[in-house]
Amino acid sequence: MAKKNGLDGYRVPFFDDGNKSKSSLASIDPSSKPFSTGSKETDRERLAEIGVLLDAQQERLHAQRVQRVLLVLQGMDTSGKDGTIRAVFHEVDPLGLRIVPFKAPTPIELAHDFLWRVHAQAPAAGELTIFNRSHYEDVLVPYVLGSLDKDERLRRYAHIRDFERMLAESGTTIVKCMLHISKDEQRERLQARIDDPTKHWKFDVSDLDARKLWDKYQVAYEEALEATSTEYAPWYVIPADSKTHRNVMVGELLLRTFESLKLEFPPAKESLKGVIVE
Repeated sequence: MAKKNGLDGYRVPFFDDGNKSKSSLASIDPSSKPFSTGSKETDRERLAEIGVLLDAQQERLHAQRVQRVLLVLQGMDTSGKDGTIRAVFHEVDPLGLRIVPFKAPTPIELAHDFLWRVHAQAPAAGELTIFNRSHYEDVLVPYVLGSLDKDERLRRYAHIRDFERMLAESGTTIVKCMLHISKDEQRERLQARIDDPTKHWKFDVSDLDARKLWDKYQVAYEEALEATSTEYAPWYVIPADSKTHRNVMVGELLLRTFESLKLEFPPAKESLKGVIVE
């Protein structure tokens, strides 16, 4: 497959007035490296540079305490959500950075609407929040398992668009990344977890059950991306077979997002002018 041009080449077409622009995950090669700098080592060097720049941007965001940034990471098992967070934000000061992992809903959460638990975790002013999985799980999983009918699925997509628009209009910049891994690469990573006793904690038998439903999950993801990629909360499909390339691409996307906010430190305090600490 030919390389797409720039980050926007990997952005899912926007949902517009109820008319979905068809987008296929099959059109994006999970092994492609459009942002590779040449080798794993040079990719890591570039990522280190990005990390320093992100740290400077995030410090301004936290100092201002006005705007908010939300990064949503979704993907099949082993696509690298945890690894992306560790690598991309390695240089970022944890002050003002928050990571929220979403697991299966608890009985209390299930007793509320599906967005109830998510809204409470949205970023506060001056905060960069990363969702490791997200509200999309509450559509994808029941869709694939057959417990969510089409009418309710479409209602949930509409609720998600409204929810994300509300966040955006309240000062939250939203970026959503679908880490796109191939079925063959997933097999190798799952096998590596089984073969290495130190990685058994990462493995769950349910991962194999989900793998058997691979094709259904691909269809579910395509529909979710098409129905919820908007100008105020765009989806990007990130080729994820290469871990180092995946990290660079997410880092470049976040850096571009931060730079677009044109963040500055708060104005100097006149009351401190000339003050000398004794």
